[in-house]
Amino acid sequence: MKIVSWNVNSVKARLEHLVKYLRENAPDVILLQELKCQDEAFPYMEIEELGYNIAIYGQKSYNGVAILSKHRIEDVYKELDVSESRYIEAVTNGVRVASVYVPNGQEVGADKFKYKMSFFKNLHTHLKSLLQYDEKIVIGGDYNVAPCDIDVYDPQALRGTVCFHPEEQYWFRTIENSGYVDSFRVIHPEKQVFSWWDYRAGAYQGNKGMRIDHIFLSPEAADVLQDAGIDAITRGWDKPSDHAPAWVEIA
Repeated sequence: MKIVSWNVNSVKARLEHLVKYLRENAPDVILLQELKCQDEAFPYMEIEELGYNIAIYGQKSYNGVAILSKHRIEDVYKELDVSESRYIEAVTNGVRVASVYVPNGQEVGADKFKYKMSFFKNLHTHLKSLLQYDEKIVIGGDYNVAPCDIDVYDPQALRGTVCFHPEEQYWFRTIENSGYVDSFRVIHPEKQVFSWWDYRAGAYQGNKGMRIDHIFLSPEAADVLQDAGIDAITRGWDKPSDHAPAWVEIA
């Protein structure tokens, strides 16, 4: 079972890329973030033609998350943050999956950074509560935090800035310490691969990126983890999302 997480940075603008990716890779489940559209504006027809069921939590112009699955989608949950469309969870093919879009935070100390910390706190509380069910749980998303020095291109220059700040990293560790594992690091403990590159200053061409897109696994899912990776090639496509898809394969 292959599960992908991808911040598409506008599903309308990146529909051609999404369709291309689904056709070429055929994941069982894809978790999308930053749709930037309301539910009724989602391109249902194009996605359903590829054999996917859809659960969406949209929002006009901003945010928005979705779950696309080749299997039936059940027990949809959207209530983590009712003020913005940043979390959707469901059960599909015997696995509980969720798509998460953590706020960027704008700048350290700003109100949006405080909101980011509050969102992380609520996310941790909810994810911890899910562990009581002893299920295979896969939580993919744009977490907007690079957890370690290896996850950024210049740790000295970036340390203490948004997405590479100790307060953000604290919450990443807290989720791990509650029982979840960072799937990419389980498979690639010392490999440097990024999932996001700024649009400016040739960041992708110079590989000046950060690994801020992650897939957390519950112990039951981690036990059957077979592979994990990041498809950085999509960042080189014409007019791409600034994020690349992260993925896992579980038995």
